[in-house]
Amino acid sequence: MQDKTFHNKVTWFSFFFSLLVIWVHSYNIELHQATSPGLETVYRLQHAIGEGLSQIAVPGFFFISGYLFFRNFTWKKLPQKWGRRIRSVLIPYIVWNFLYYLGYVIGSHLPWIGNLMGKGVIPFQLFTAFDAIVHFRYNYVFWYLYQLILLIAIAPILYLFLQFAFGRILLVILVWVMVIFHKNVPVINGDAMIYFATAGALALGLDSWVEERRKGNRILQVATGAVTVMGSVFVYHLSVSRNSVPLLLLCRLLAVAGLWTGIPKTSLPEAKDFMKYNFFLYAIHFVFVRFINKIIPRIFPGISANPVFLMGLYLIMPALIWAIGVPIGKFLKKRTPFLWSLLSGGR
Repeated sequence: MQDKTFHNKVTWFSFFFSLLVIWVHSYNIELHQATSPGLETVYRLQHAIGEGLSQIAVPGFFFISGYLFFRNFTWKKLPQKWGRRIRSVLIPYIVWNFLYYLGYVIGSHLPWIGNLMGKGVIPFQLFTAFDAIVHFRYNYVFWYLYQLILLIAIAPILYLFLQFAFGRILLVILVWVMVIFHKNVPVINGDAMIYFATAGALALGLDSWVEERRKGNRILQVATGAVTVMGSVFVYHLSVSRNSVPLLLLCRLLAVAGLWTGIPKTSLPEAKDFMKYNFFLYAIHFVFVRFINKIIPRIFPGISANPVFLMGLYLIMPALIWAIGVPIGKFLKKRTPFLWSLLSGGR
């Protein structure tokens, strides 16, 4: 029962962060050549959602991934942990990047679609394909998976610190010092490591409290989470006034950690089936969002300049992507289970 309610919580959080990440990529003002006075207001509203609240989405994904990797971790479990991530992260990363590359190659050779894409003619070559797969050239949202793969690869090094209480504190301090003084580990983003390592520290040091294995601490846990989230709001305003990137990262970390620790898993109802397609929708959402935003001005040049329409389209975009993506996912899951396994990572 403990694991069932825990994984139900993971599904809920993944669903929530997936909604937010769609809003991050759903800006539509710059795609519409209009001079309506209401567009400035629409821009501010979309910016507040996409660059404010929604920016906790990817930190949330890193946080959940770090917590899951280090949850119940021991050295003996490392091969098993890595094996699962090869299936759930590495293989989908390769498959999706190749499919995106192939789609762009085909689309770039079709006049109308190629013009809509605006990428020119993309050649089908071995080196270009390899570069597209490794460096997610045509699948920009997979920068997250790229970073996650690197973090999973160095997880044993992180665990050397995380297995001890003093080491956990030391690692968090070291990573923050690197971020503040712009001393990133080569290739790996410092902010990604902050979210991943902090979640690992919680999983190894405070898991019994976070997962509510101790009786009588629920009220304290909720209160602590609420205070942490409120603290993130304060830090956000501070980061804006001081134009501080480290403070902005701290704001996002506090928001995610506060939500994760402050929402009891037993308080969440059972997740619905449509909420379990989060990774698939994360992988496909960008192309559908861009297509919808680009095609509407061509079909409805008049209404697409309406500020109310633009804002409404932005707000319902997550629902539109779910309405499109879930039936596709269900079809693939039922009709092509092997392909679905590759695309979803066995989720």
